[in-house]
Amino acid sequence: MESFVKSLDGDVREPDSDENQFVFALAGIVTNVAAIACGREFLVTSSRVLLDTMLQLLGDLKPGQCTKLKVLLLMALYNVSINLKGLRYISESPGFVPLLWWLLSDPDAEVRLHVLRLVQSVVLEPEVVAAAAPELRSSLPLQRIRALSESRNPRLQAAARELLEDLHALGRDA
Repeated sequence: MESFVKSLDGDVREPDSDENQFVFALAGIVTNVAAIACGREFLVTSSRVLLDTMLQLLGDLKPGQCTKLKVLLLMALYNVSINLKGLRYISESPGFVPLLWWLLSDPDAEVRLHVLRLVQSVVLEPEVVAAAAPELRSSLPLQRIRALSESRNPRLQAAARELLEDLHALGRDA
C-alpha cells in the first residue's frame, strides 16, 4: 500500500487497474480483520507498524485523491478504535488530531463521514479524550463540523450533529 501511494505522485490511475484493485483488496482485508475483536487485538499488539503506515498514508494522499482507499483506511482505524488499546495507540500517534482535521476538509463526503466517526470514537472514550483534550481544544474545527451538520448528505449531517451533541455533553462549546 505504501509503495502504491508513493507512486501516485499526482498520477491519475485507471480505477479498475489490477494494481488499484490489489491495493483496495489489501486495505479491505485489514478493515475486515479489524472488524472482529481478535483481529483488533492482533493489529494493536502485533501490527503497530501497519497502523502507523495507515496513518502515514492518509496524510500522504492529497485531498480528493484515492478516496476509496482513504475510506477503507479510515474504516479500519475506526474498527481498531473500538479496542481501547487500539484507540489509545492511534490517538497518541504524532499528528493524529491535525490529520483528522485535515481529512475533514477532503472534498469526498464519505471520507468526511468516516473522519467524523473516528473523532466521535475519541470523544466518547473518557480516558482517551482526557489525554487528547488540550490538542482537541486548541485545534477543534467547530465551524467545519457545524457546517457539516447542515450538509445535504443525511448521513454526514447526522454524524456531524451527533458529534456536536457529544462535544456539548463533554462541556465543549459546540
